Amino acid sequence: MALATAMYHTGFNPLKGVRHGRSEEVETIKGLKQRRLHKAFLRYHDAENWPMLREALIQMGRADLIGAGKAHLVPAWQPRGTGLKSEGYRGARPDPAPAPAVPGHQQRTPPGRRRR
Repeated sequence: MALATAMYHTGFNPLKGVRHGRSEEVETIKGLKQRRLHKAFLRYHDAENWPMLREALIQMGRADLIGAGKAHLVPAWQPRGTGLKSEGYRGARPDPAPAPAVPGHQQRTPPGRRRR
């Protein structure tokens, strides 16, 4: 198991030695909302994330990072048509249409596959 995977699943730092009752704990974010917030902070330049970031910055007491200047993380205004998607919205994925059959043409079998 990779070190990062071991840290995530156990909650302990394997580099410091894992001992009963004396292991160094590592905080791992496993909640969906918290993970999305972390991703939004990494992509702070995306206008879709600005409403979530504004709310989080106000809750953290860092409303000074909201504004239009260079020292600000997100602007106080929202561009029209952005930030409307609800949390977890990914959009409907259309089902891929099957390729139309050509009369008199046999479909090619990909390499490594047998015909049934």
